[in-house]
Amino acid sequence: MNQDSGRDFVGYGPRPPAGPWPNGARVAVSIVVNYEEGGEMTHLQTSAPAETSCEWPDYPFPAGTRNLAVESMFEYGSRVGVWRVLRTIDDFEVPSTVFAAAVALEANPEVAAYLRASDVHEVCSHGYRWEEVFRLTEEEERAHLLAAVDSIERTTGRRPVGWYSRYGASERTRKLVVEEGGFEYDSDSYADDTPYTVTVDDRPWVVVPYSPDVNDLRFWQSNGPYLARDFFRYAADSLDVLYEESSSSCRLMSVGLHPRIIGRPGRISALRDFIDYAAQKDGVWFATRAEIAAAWKARGEA
Repeated sequence: MNQDSGRDFVGYGPRPPAGPWPNGARVAVSIVVNYEEGGEMTHLQTSAPAETSCEWPDYPFPAGTRNLAVESMFEYGSRVGVWRVLRTIDDFEVPSTVFAAAVALEANPEVAAYLRASDVHEVCSHGYRWEEVFRLTEEEERAHLLAAVDSIERTTGRRPVGWYSRYGASERTRKLVVEEGGFEYDSDSYADDTPYTVTVDDRPWVVVPYSPDVNDLRFWQSNGPYLARDFFRYAADSLDVLYEESSSSCRLMSVGLHPRIIGRPGRISALRDFIDYAAQKDGVWFATRAEIAAAWKARGEA
């Protein structure tokens, strides 16, 4: 498949790749912690519209005025929520991939130090800060990408090998990621339940697709009541289907989390209950996205 030639509506079709993950695993489960607090748009850093997504519905706010309520909800994620999420994950001794905005790690050295000391969790670059990269020039996007890599390497002690854009990639993002030379995969796609390989500048490139539905944003985006048990049930149902399909295909499940959302006391049980449920299934492999990309290459798929 060559992504440069246009959109791919066919993919694997009725014949997805078969065969197990490492050690005979049937489904790779990727727990993703989006660590963004301090990297979101605010009028402290940008003249662009400030972030309005929060615990209550969006409402009009004067242009150019700081929304202190929304800012404090993001601060909750870095002050409290992230530690509740990490404790939960660590209690089960499973790895995660942290989609980290570089500025967020700069703003909270304690989180950066935790990740620096961890040999379990992977840090994937989520950009330097939140921005719509498709509005940038190529030179600007390249410079911001390099700044993100340098910053994360400085705060965590190791460079990121994965990339995931905030607000969606530009048409040139993947090319710039490959051009940089130190990345192994990107997750700028929601197009499949299995990793896939594309061609970028005549070389194979691994895409580890992400999930917009098994994602705790549903707590904020639902039109009606949405409780921890609703998130758990949807995640469990998703795993059940992928597990069944894995008898004849190689499947990946992503679980998207945000400390300011799932890290609230009334929601954290959804994460705990799901990990416990998944861990009881024979052949579920909790893996970082870097591990998944490496396993995909080892299969000879890239």
